[in-house]
Amino acid sequence: MNLKDFQRIHTRRDFFRRFGGGIETIALAHLIGREGRAAGGLSTKDAFAPKAPHFPAKATNVIFLFMAGAPSQIDLYDPKPELKKWHGQSLPEAMTKDLKLAFVKPTAKVLASDRIFQRYGQCGTEFSDFIPHIGSCADDICLVRSVHTEAFNHHPGQSLLMSGHSIPGRPTIGAWTVYGLGSEADDLPAFVALNSGKSAHGGSSNWSSGFLPSIYQGVVFRNTGDPILYLQNPPGVTGVTQRARLDAIRDLNQERLGTVGDVEIASRIHSYEMAFRLQASAPGLLDFSEESQSTLDMYGVGKEPTHAYATNCLLARRMVEKGVRFVMLVHGNWDDHQEINKGLKKNCDITDQPVGALLRDLKQRGLLESTLVVWGGEFGRTPLGELERLDQDPGRDHHRDAFSVWLAGGGIKGGQVIGQTDDVGLNVVKDPVHVHDLQATILNNLGMDHTRLTYRHMGRNFRLTDVEGVVVQKMLA
Repeated sequence: MNLKDFQRIHTRRDFFRRFGGGIETIALAHLIGREGRAAGGLSTKDAFAPKAPHFPAKATNVIFLFMAGAPSQIDLYDPKPELKKWHGQSLPEAMTKDLKLAFVKPTAKVLASDRIFQRYGQCGTEFSDFIPHIGSCADDICLVRSVHTEAFNHHPGQSLLMSGHSIPGRPTIGAWTVYGLGSEADDLPAFVALNSGKSAHGGSSNWSSGFLPSIYQGVVFRNTGDPILYLQNPPGVTGVTQRARLDAIRDLNQERLGTVGDVEIASRIHSYEMAFRLQASAPGLLDFSEESQSTLDMYGVGKEPTHAYATNCLLARRMVEKGVRFVMLVHGNWDDHQEINKGLKKNCDITDQPVGALLRDLKQRGLLESTLVVWGGEFGRTPLGELERLDQDPGRDHHRDAFSVWLAGGGIKGGQVIGQTDDVGLNVVKDPVHVHDLQATILNNLGMDHTRLTYRHMGRNFRLTDVEGVVVQKMLA
């Protein structure tokens, strides 16, 4: 058979019909490789190796104090004495016509704050009487009173704050940070989540790796008992036996990995190895015998109502010391639709002292310069009151258009207030900061350009800040 005979009997369609399986496999492998999902593109050894940032970083670690449920900025950070003039009245329609609210109507009555504000530090920033310990750190805090978002319900709002999109499923800021920078901790996860109070509406989606390999998702630690459930071997299983079992599982997974190239098998191998190392390292995190009694007292460890959150704050400091890249402390629930004074005081009594202690402790140990601390919720609360029952004190509805977040350390210029809202706290009138701007600034201080930190998924590049976001230069030291 000569070449002409071969060409005559084997058409292009026949070639793909006979050999298409191989061609399709090659094409699929190419596409998966472009999206970074091939196992060859993820070495569990290299995935967490420290990576060079895009430019010199001011911060190497992040502690994100996530106040799930949306604290009231009007009662904590953004005093509005003008509300007393409107108390019990509806605002003019011209002021509320574009207002989008979750539960109350724009005609709801104004609720003035009962809080007393005081100036703190050399900077003179005003803080509520509910948060004197945070106020005592005013000169280290950059308070942003002009944050805004698109979401006015909890799960979408939390998703937007953490992942840059209101629909869950994308990587969260902790996962992006570890993906971009790797880890400096050998025996601890790079991204850790600590919970206290009531669960956040978004749950585990707040520390999810989304479509990034699951190796980058947050690991949940507990602050009592074993830091991670089922970490200890059952009776009769020695360390030698456990190691032999893991070696056998690893070899089987490696064989399967070589056959199918699934990135999640590589993640599973890493998870098993990390769990083995955690059996030795994690229990020591909760051993506070090395901490002085004055340190424990400063945080509020061992007393109520601060103990649980104080333990998490102290754990966050200890984790940062050991190289954990991103620590998220989730405390809920600040969703005060009624009895605003009662609910807000309860959560402030739990968190204020530990947060102030964390900032002071980081600073006196020289860690605040390299650790970026962020405090905030998914949105704010309205200046309008919400009264669900006649026998209850009023609360406040969700408010997306203007709320407060603060940052400290890690390249942030403290002792200042950025942004301004109108006289009644409805809208931002100066220096608006979108949630994407906040995310861009956090990544910037970690040495990463938010427009260059991308991951290819479903045929296009994704990033934390979606298609928006600018670094807020006024925040930078």
